[in-house]
Amino acid sequence: MENHENQNVENESSINLNKGEDQFQSRIDMIELRASLEKVKAEIAKVIVGQESMIEHLIAALLSNGHVLIEGVPGVAKTITAKLLAKTIDVGFSRIQFTPDLMPSDILGTSVFNVKNSEFEFKKGPIFSSFILIDEINRSPAKTQAALFEVMEERQITMDGVRYIMDEPFLVVATQNPIEHEGTYRLPEAQLDRFLFKINVGYPNLEQEIAIIRNQHESRKEDKTEGVNRVITAGQLKSYQNLVKEIVVEAQLMEYIAKIIVNTRENQFLYLGASPRASLALLTASKAFAAMRGRDFVTPEDIKEASYAVLRHRVIVSPEREMEGLTADEIIRQILEGIEIPR
Repeated sequence: MENHENQNVENESSINLNKGEDQFQSRIDMIELRASLEKVKAEIAKVIVGQESMIEHLIAALLSNGHVLIEGVPGVAKTITAKLLAKTIDVGFSRIQFTPDLMPSDILGTSVFNVKNSEFEFKKGPIFSSFILIDEINRSPAKTQAALFEVMEERQITMDGVRYIMDEPFLVVATQNPIEHEGTYRLPEAQLDRFLFKINVGYPNLEQEIAIIRNQHESRKEDKTEGVNRVITAGQLKSYQNLVKEIVVEAQLMEYIAKIIVNTRENQFLYLGASPRASLALLTASKAFAAMRGRDFVTPEDIKEASYAVLRHRVIVSPEREMEGLTADEIIRQILEGIEIPR
């Protein structure tokens, strides 16, 4: 129920933005970008019913060149949505299932002795791709999780003193189950901070549940992803990411972002506030949401829409408040309501 409420909160700003998004002329040409994103959504909608908030945030992360952590109970289409998004883009894709016995070399790769030339050769692991889906990231111990630190932050890997640069675009989408904790390893704050967004995925409503059942009944395809087509090239995506960087952010909105972050550090209900990395993440994500709405400038609503997914994994609720049932999303909502919106 809580996840569903969080999803509604995230959707609220999106609904308000759509009402007047075409009542201006953009200084940056957003027509191609918007058309491509609509095609992506249409391809995903061939399989996925609902989950608009998750899809919007995944696309925003793609435009921001940032990584995503998706949290939700089993069966709410976390993995398949990420796979479908990857399928709409003409880039390399790798899926890694994290397990307790997975070693860092299973992800990054390892040096193998070549008998022919009597030299060691580096065999690249599955992380050497453009779109990486990590299923149940909290299933592996800290040593394996830590193997992702360098590649997620710096988009490079150093092995045996040699640096390997990752291809662009490079996106890591990880999933985790919030209910089952037996045999799992909680992600440390330093690891969580590498993710641009943490998306909470709730259950579908009654109408969506009916549509899911109907689609399954009427479908004759063994592979649900079979009819999903690639609609964006790697070059197009890179150009869209560069376009997002050109989005205008007024000085008062930068101050608004700073006030939100500083308030998390001063909030009496939070044990840990957000770092400067959160400020930069909120700025970048706000630009992506503005571009998705066809605007070349950021509004306070863009910042609000991005705030929950950017901040919920970067703050820690104080233990006594957590025992009372207070959530990070509720505290973020209170912070946003307590700061005057710049006009």
